[in-house]
Amino acid sequence: MTSATVWHTSGVPYRLLLALTWLTVAMGAVVFPEPAPADLFMLVLIVLLPLAGLVHVEPALGLLLSMMLVAGAAALLGATTAFEIELALAHTGISLYLYLAAIVIAGFIAKRPGAHASLVLNAYLCAAMVAALAGSIGYFDLLPGAREVMTRYGRATGLFKDPNVFGPFLVPALLYVMSRLVEGSIRRAVLWLAALPILGIGILLSFSRGAWLCAGVGLLLFVGLQFVTARTARVRRRLMGLVAAVALGGSALVLATLQLDGVADLFAERAALTQDYDEGPDGRFGGQQKAAGLVLEHVLGIGAQQFAPYFHHEEPHNTYLALFLNAGWLGGAMFLAIIATTLWHGLCHAVRCPRQQPIFLAVYAAFAGHAVEAAVIDIDHWRHFYLLLAVVWGLLAGARAPQRPAA
Repeated sequence: MTSATVWHTSGVPYRLLLALTWLTVAMGAVVFPEPAPADLFMLVLIVLLPLAGLVHVEPALGLLLSMMLVAGAAALLGATTAFEIELALAHTGISLYLYLAAIVIAGFIAKRPGAHASLVLNAYLCAAMVAALAGSIGYFDLLPGAREVMTRYGRATGLFKDPNVFGPFLVPALLYVMSRLVEGSIRRAVLWLAALPILGIGILLSFSRGAWLCAGVGLLLFVGLQFVTARTARVRRRLMGLVAAVALGGSALVLATLQLDGVADLFAERAALTQDYDEGPDGRFGGQQKAAGLVLEHVLGIGAQQFAPYFHHEEPHNTYLALFLNAGWLGGAMFLAIIATTLWHGLCHAVRCPRQQPIFLAVYAAFAGHAVEAAVIDIDHWRHFYLLLAVVWGLLAGARAPQRPAA
């Protein structure tokens, strides 16, 4: 039996690999153990997908890979200056793993953009629904011991360790549901609509200012681009109806949730632009000033995971600043280049290529929301951030290549 026959779309091995890919993404809701179960499965996919011929590398992905390799090399160079080289190398090793995983998933999507992107996003939605439900169960203590396991600082975490990661994790799923409602069938609209309040409550109960910012930016960009690029007036009318329904439903949901004991006080506290721990020389902003000074003094950087133990009591909470600090000027510039290139090419694709709308717009808007949020928190090791990066680039590469069978 030839390789082409084994890995044909009708073959059992191909279907098994699709199932493994779906399971890997769906397990993204469980990340409190380290390494997460999804990481172990992803390592298998990194090997099997290329071997099976299910990864197609276009020149566009070559560009992304080149930028990632330069960023990784710069981080390794910065690690040589670290006080604890082992710690810096371990952190950089995780970065390289995430880069490689992103390239493989992007190539997998580029192979068959429509089918493979839908598979990944449907699995992601499943993971987000599980995470959101777990977060709500924990917050309201609906099961014995749920609050101790699935909340932190009085905020929902689901099966994540940090509410500031849990909340943003739900945003891409929220936008994906919006995309399916824009052009999906009316018959299935009820099912998609049922997902919106579950995801919305999860984002709210995370009490993460970054998640709220990410969701706001993502929703505004998705609606704006979808309206501008809509193929028909009917789609625009449907979009505006959806926006009105989501706005009214979301407002009612927030008002109802705020009536619960303790929610209103925590919401008011978290909604403030700054917290007590943000200000002063030992606060977040003071730490960022220290980090900026170190960046100017160390061209090669100081190595990853060195700032908190030796210069400040916590990390900078700014991904761009942290990359310049950890990987030097070259590493920081490459990370900026990855973000800027993704945003620019994604925007051009959104305007010029309506074939993949509105799913592409949802993923692109979610990525843009995370790019903005990166200015207020460290996201460089968020698994779902690199998954978004992979889907955006996979769809970009897939649009530039003729459709190929998965043989």
